[in-house]
Parts: sequence; C-alpha cells; structure tokens
Amino acid sequence: MSLKVYNSLTRQKEVFTPIIEGHVGMYVCGPTVSGESHLGHARPFITFDVVYRYLMHLGYKVRYVRNITDAGHFEEEGREAEDKISKKAAVERLEPMELVQKYTNLYHWAMAQFNNLPPSIEPTATGHIVEQIEMIKKIIEDGYAYEANGSVYFDVEKYHRDYSAKGMPYGMLSGRNLDEQLDTTRELDNQEEKRNKSDFALWKNAPPEHIMRWASPWGEGFPGWHIECSAMSTKYLGEEFDIHGGGMDLQFPHHECEIAQSTVCNHKTPARYWLHNNMITINGKKMGKSYNNVIKLSELFAGTHPILEQPYHPMTIRFFILQSHYRSTLDFSNEALQSAEKGMKRLWEAYENLQKLSTDNASAADTALDQKVQQLLAELYEFMNDDLNTAKVLANLFELAPIINSIRHGQTAANAVAGSTIAKMQQYFHLFLEEIFGLKAEQANDDNKLGGVLQLLIDIRKDAKSRKDYVTSDKIRNELATLGIQLKDEKDGSVSWSINN
Repeated sequence: MSLKVYNSLTRQKEVFTPIIEGHVGMYVCGPTVSGESHLGHARPFITFDVVYRYLMHLGYKVRYVRNITDAGHFEEEGREAEDKISKKAAVERLEPMELVQKYTNLYHWAMAQFNNLPPSIEPTATGHIVEQIEMIKKIIEDGYAYEANGSVYFDVEKYHRDYSAKGMPYGMLSGRNLDEQLDTTRELDNQEEKRNKSDFALWKNAPPEHIMRWASPWGEGFPGWHIECSAMSTKYLGEEFDIHGGGMDLQFPHHECEIAQSTVCNHKTPARYWLHNNMITINGKKMGKSYNNVIKLSELFAGTHPILEQPYHPMTIRFFILQSHYRSTLDFSNEALQSAEKGMKRLWEAYENLQKLSTDNASAADTALDQKVQQLLAELYEFMNDDLNTAKVLANLFELAPIINSIRHGQTAANAVAGSTIAKMQQYFHLFLEEIFGLKAEQANDDNKLGGVLQLLIDIRKDAKSRKDYVTSDKIRNELATLGIQLKDEKDGSVSWSINN
C-alpha cells in the first residue's frame, strides 16, 4: 500500500511520489526565537518529527530543513513592521543575538525533551540575508515588486492577474479570494507606501532606532517574514521540492506569499505537497494572552502555569498529540492530559509484558485469536499510509494490550498465539512506539521532580514576600539564579521559571 497524504494545495489525499526516487526534500517553518516556545509549538514539531521518522522508515533518504527566524518579522502581513527580537532584547537588557541564542537554546532543549530528531539542516534568517536580497532583486527585475522609501513590496495584484491565467493565482493554497481580502484589509500605518493594500513587504527600511539592520541596494533595512523561507528552501532543497509543512495558521498569509515569491523566481510552485497540522485550543479556547493560557513548555513540564493542576511529562504531551489525527483540532485540558498519562502508562506496561512473552510455540492454540492479532498488526501500516493516522495506530495497539496482558498473567494460554505472531507483535510495538512515534518510557521523570521542587520553593518565596521577609524571598531567587534557573514574577501574580542554558 502506497503512502497517501492530504495535500492542502489540491484539497485531497494523494499518493506520495517524490520528485527524485528514493529521496525526499521537506521544509518545515521553524520558530521565531523572540521568546520561549509554548504549547502551540509542540504540535507541528512533533507532527513533522513523526513524518520525518516514517519517511526514513519507508527507506527514503530525507533532507529535513527547518529554519530559525532570528531577524524579527511581521506578525501578520499588513501590520506595521515590528522587530519583536529587538523589542524583547531591550526589555531583557540583552544584545539581540544574545537573546536569540538564549531562546534558540531553550527551543532545542524543549525539542530534546520531546525526543524530536534534529533536522538535517537548521538555517537561520540572519545567516541568509544575501540569498534573500538576491531573490528580491530577481522579483523586482521580473516586474513583480517595487521599491518605496527604502522598502520593497511584492505586487500581489499584478502577480494574481498574470499567474491566474497559468493556473497559479494568489490564494491557490488558502482558497482566499483576492477581492475579498482587499475588502477586509484594515487601515494600517505605512499603507501609503504600497500600491495596493494586499501587497506585502519583501524588505523593510530600518528606522534609526532599529538595531538589526543590513545593507541592501535599497538602503539599510531588514527582510520581511515570508522571503526567508523562500530563499532557504530554494537554497537547500531546490526550485521544487517534495513537502512543505507547518501549522494551519501559516497557510495564509505566510505560505501563500511563499508560493507567489518562489513561483516568480523559479517559474514553478515550490512544493508538491503542502501538509498542515490543525490548531490547538486550551479548555475550548484559542491560545492568547487575553485568556492567560499561553503555556510555555518549561511551565508545562514543571506544572507552574496557573491553569495546570500538575506537571506533565514531555512523553505525555507527545502521546496526547499522537492520539489525534494531525489534521483534527486538539483541545488541551488537565482532564485530557491526565487521561493520556494513564493511557500511555497502560500501553507501556503492555509493551513491557510483551517483551517477556515466549516466542517458542510453533503454532497457535487459538486460531481465531491469532488471526485477530495478525489483522490488528497488518492494519498499523494501512493507517500510517492513510495520511499518517497515528490515532488509529494507537487504537489498535490499545486493542492488543489486554491480549498481551492476559497471556502474560496466565489468564489466556501461553500458546494461544503463535510464537511467530508474538515475535511480530514485539517487533511492531518497538517499531511504532519507539522508532516511528518517538516515545520513551517515563520512568526517569526528572523534569516533574524538578518542577515539584521548584514549585515548593516558589510557594515558600511567595509566603515570605507576603510576610515582608524580603531577605528569604531574595535569597531563594538569587540562589536559583546562580544555578541557572531564572524566576520571573508575572503581572497576574504567578511566577514562571526558565533554565538558562
């Protein structure tokens, strides 16, 4: 059975056929390192880690490129340029690249906790300014961008008009109608520089106070958000590559703009298959500062965010994410996470029991049971090949768990299932749980223990402050700082912590 994936570009499942037989080029949009990674970052990076692992398991040689945005960018196109990195650096009294390094280290730490494999290449926006400038020059030469007051904008209407006739209109990925976009575009600063409201910045003129700036043919400035991914994917994967991944929130405008830029430069749509994971909600609400539910990954692992009832092990989070199909919505709650924690423990116990079963018996005493096990195992590949349905794979493994436990504890005859079937179960449980899904036993739960100790110290410090015992309060904070653990008093009265790597 061939691997099928849902292609957001065509809005249907398609058989995956790489451009070069046996090789896969995959680009996934990485983090903006202006702050610590949060729960919303967990889903795409775990999702595409599993995609990466499965493609390699199928025998493909995969070049996985995931970028680091370290130059500040526009939150969403049309909004006035805001250099988030420079702004945050000023708040934390750090050099911009010092702040970038701090949060890149924290991001890598979190990815390691999730047991994510590192990508093949992890390019940075600041390391590819030359490539971005060259791409912008080419777009201008082809007549699809223009300079205004030291900034450069992509001419969306001209692109849409010319490329609609070629079957590649602006909006082809997101399905958005350009006229509707123009009607709903808000009035924003610096709109007078643009020929049309829908045009987006390729290069932005740097005002005097802007710290991160580079020389360009249009004056000193910095690149827009979208151009970095086009430049880096082209450099490392070529003009056309196999898979472009990311969260559904990036479909528009980010990926839509990538398609337009790359198509002008390379005369073809950059990626054949566009894969998007769905969004995360928390207790039924979108993540947002106004809801006070943006949970940093360090808070998640330590249980220090106000809405968390306990710490959650990174493997619990990974397991919970894989229990849902990547294109379905996913709602985080304490109840759901605690259920996932119990579920993973139950499944892992069955896995450990399975490893202790004998494979000596040549034939099955219970043919019907043996055939049932064989069928459940055969379906694992069917589910993964049907748009990477990890949820159904786990459901089958859960169905096998009571059979394993029953044989292990003597409630079912030891030879009820053939030894060859037992051996296959052992192979498949290891393959899917550890190799493809990247799960590990939770036995060494050091993060939860650390989180518990820190929460105790935070509570003692809070009590000391309430008694105006500032000597004790400051001593706890300062001693932790010398150990590389930073406490931060939030505006809402809560206390967050982070590890300075």
